[in-house]
Amino acid sequence: MNKFIVIDTETTWSDKVMSMGAVVAEADTWQPVERRYYIIDPEYRAGGMYSGALLHKKAQKPVVCSRAEAMEDLKKCCSCHNISEVFAYNALFDKGHLPELSSMNWHDIMRLAAYAQYNPAIPRGALLCSTGRLKSGYGVQSMLRILTGNYNYFETHNALLDALDELKIMLLLNHPIEKYARL
Repeated sequence: MNKFIVIDTETTWSDKVMSMGAVVAEADTWQPVERRYYIIDPEYRAGGMYSGALLHKKAQKPVVCSRAEAMEDLKKCCSCHNISEVFAYNALFDKGHLPELSSMNWHDIMRLAAYAQYNPAIPRGALLCSTGRLKSGYGVQSMLRILTGNYNYFETHNALLDALDELKIMLLLNHPIEKYARL
């Protein structure tokens, strides 16, 4: 695998995708090579918990389009980069909201980040399940705080910026890409 894609979605109050961020990254350097940010119209108009982050100043200008147009463009992007591997934090959520991408190979970043045996940054004495997973505090914001030591970090809940944060978690965990099992 030469490249992969990290995807994040934000949803409306009625659980419809209102925005999607995608970052194409090089598998050997973990560096982003392309970014896509879509605001889905008309769904975003219904509003959601994170509607205020849709036009975050640090995110690139979004493409406001229909869901069908966004998915067509994203599939074309994946095809151009020969990508079949999708990564997401809590990937079951994003995969469930993007059935158009169900034929791709999905991998969950959280499955490594939240487990003490895969994440040496998890503090000693943290409350763990018998499987080694943190009992709580393993969302993107908490995980980046643990991995970077920056406890002033706050997740933006902008789909593109969150996808970049999820790629950063992968970089900081420093596991070979193959370690991320398929869903």
